[in-house]
Amino acid sequence: MRLEDLDYALPPELIAQEPAPERAAARLLVVTREQETLAHETVAALPRLLRTGDLLVLNDARVVPARVHGRRPSGGRLELLLLQPCGDGEWEALVRGSPRVDERVHLPEGTGTWSAALGDGRWRLRLDVPGSVSAWLDRVGEVPLPPYIRRPSGPTAADRERYQTTFARVPGAVAAPTAGLHFTPDLLAAAEAEGIGHVTLTLHVGPGTFLPVRGGDLESHRMAPERYELPATTVARIEATRAAGGRVVAVGTTTVRTLESAAVGGPLRAGAGEAALFIRPGHRFRVVDALLTNFHLPGTPLLALVAAFAGRSVMASAYAEAVRRRYRFYSYGDAMLIT
Repeated sequence: MRLEDLDYALPPELIAQEPAPERAAARLLVVTREQETLAHETVAALPRLLRTGDLLVLNDARVVPARVHGRRPSGGRLELLLLQPCGDGEWEALVRGSPRVDERVHLPEGTGTWSAALGDGRWRLRLDVPGSVSAWLDRVGEVPLPPYIRRPSGPTAADRERYQTTFARVPGAVAAPTAGLHFTPDLLAAAEAEGIGHVTLTLHVGPGTFLPVRGGDLESHRMAPERYELPATTVARIEATRAAGGRVVAVGTTTVRTLESAAVGGPLRAGAGEAALFIRPGHRFRVVDALLTNFHLPGTPLLALVAAFAGRSVMASAYAEAVRRRYRFYSYGDAMLIT
């Protein structure tokens, strides 16, 4: 596969700037791989579209309000996205601006000192804030909406609820597992009533997920590792589902990467790990039988994963149909079910 196979033309007005009025009201493009058929539904129809005995696997990572604005001593503006703690009071941050090692940064209700440049806009920062960093971010941080959501006023209070799944449990992600944004307790209950169960895992989504493939070379691209936790109860339910002839339905590419990473080289393994698997055409799927996913940016590893799962020509047809029918794209957009 070539990088240009991951490109498509998207009118900019199809990039969703706001979520759908109701979560399950989002449109759903239903793709059947073997017959190469396309159908148009809504996410609310999912219990009818799946089969009794299928199992939904959801990512319960919780998005942290990790975006903070700061200033250099000279007054220059900085935008920080806190990624993860590094120990000894230091954090790794993705920074927009021009900090310098050992320079202080003025933050809301606190300060910090840059201790090291890590490359690609990432820095290590020694924070000095009152109380815990998580409580501080809850007070002063912004929801880290993707850069293609462009609003003059920036994130709103409503984004704290809508850019979060209703089943989010474990804080640590800096981006939402967006396929899960469509689910409500009522939708999951309706699926249960049809004999479609659900389980969870945790993968903390980082910015590396969305970076384009660099240098035009799929073979040399490396995914940034992302931490995951796969419970033993989830593995047991997956094994029981497949033994009974049911399908494992991954909700989102983050769920796919967790399950497929945990099955590299053998049976599916419970426990903590890091997902660094770059799934592209040629990958043999060991766990996932069906996929619910949003529409992804051109030239990204996420689109390569969809091409691997659906087949390149099926994916191209599905995206062309979604553009023609004016589906809404990306994080706050519509979804696609590939069976």
